[in-house]
Amino acid sequence: MSSDALDPGDLKKRMEGAIAALKTEFSGLRTGRATTSLVEPIMVDAYGSQMPMNQVGTVSVPEPRSITIQVWDKGMVGAVEKAIRDSGLGINPVVDGQNVRVPVPPLTEERRADLAKVAGKYAEQAKVAIRNVRQEGMQAIKKAEGFSDDEKKKLSEDVQKLTDGMVKLVDETLSKKEAEIMQV
Repeated sequence: MSSDALDPGDLKKRMEGAIAALKTEFSGLRTGRATTSLVEPIMVDAYGSQMPMNQVGTVSVPEPRSITIQVWDKGMVGAVEKAIRDSGLGINPVVDGQNVRVPVPPLTEERRADLAKVAGKYAEQAKVAIRNVRQEGMQAIKKAEGFSDDEKKKLSEDVQKLTDGMVKLVDETLSKKEAEIMQV
């Protein structure tokens, strides 16, 4: 167990990392307009490993309801198309030579509800990550030597307050994103 697990600054930084990851995931949830951040986080099975979309091709938005990925390696076009289809975004790519066009249809009420559920899953993953950091911190406090029981109790309370604050921030971020998704 590292001494970093006892450092409140390190715990806070790691929890903030979970929130930053959540915001990145949220940027990929579409709200009716085409944006490169919709497809950039999608991982493509390329050359035996997982790579983000923007590392296998040039992602651009030529018009408000369309995204284009110009795939650099002709052999990767199928993998890019499959990754987009399997992403759960509900968009269907069209292959045109080495280009993959992704038309972005307007959102239906049902699709908005589905996206809100996906946002909820992302938020829950962020909360789990925050709780895992909390758990590591609590274990480090229990194992720490040279602290009185009162000091350990105070450290535990501080870690819990930090965790509660971060979980609250996740909930606030989620409610903003849900409002954005549901807005017509």
